[in-house]
Amino acid sequence: MEFSLEQVRELVTILNKTDITELTLESGDVRLSIRKSENRFAPTVVQPVPIAMSANSVVAAIDHASGNTGTHTTTIADSIHAKKLVEITSPMVGTFYRSPAPDESPFVEIGDTIKKGSTVCIIEAMKLMNEIDAESGGKIVEILVENNQPVEYGQVLMRVEPNQ
Repeated sequence: MEFSLEQVRELVTILNKTDITELTLESGDVRLSIRKSENRFAPTVVQPVPIAMSANSVVAAIDHASGNTGTHTTTIADSIHAKKLVEITSPMVGTFYRSPAPDESPFVEIGDTIKKGSTVCIIEAMKLMNEIDAESGGKIVEILVENNQPVEYGQVLMRVEPNQ
């Protein structure tokens, strides 16, 4: 059975009623990821929608992720919450650039300390270069996108360990 848009909406509704921040379901070579974000510019992201999975396996996955099975699995989302990392997400679809020009050094590197409002990258959309600024200060701990790579709306670009 393929996942319908209605089933995806129902899954998002169920997840919004829990404290689960991220859920990934895989079946064969198809993957469904749903992520909640505290960032106002990063809504819940669902990618890719077509998936062959029964409704029962979705409920089982939600039960497992929420701990209803009596077991606990550690996910990337758990690790992020444990460290209280802040995600910098793409506010638009476009092309990610780490530096202001091809011959210039990147705005940030892993380990760099940034201030709130610091430019961390550029997203090119429709031939416009949009500077992406940090919403909080801290240390860059992950850069998840390669230079010149296409990005989606809400995609996590970087993770920052906020200042204490």
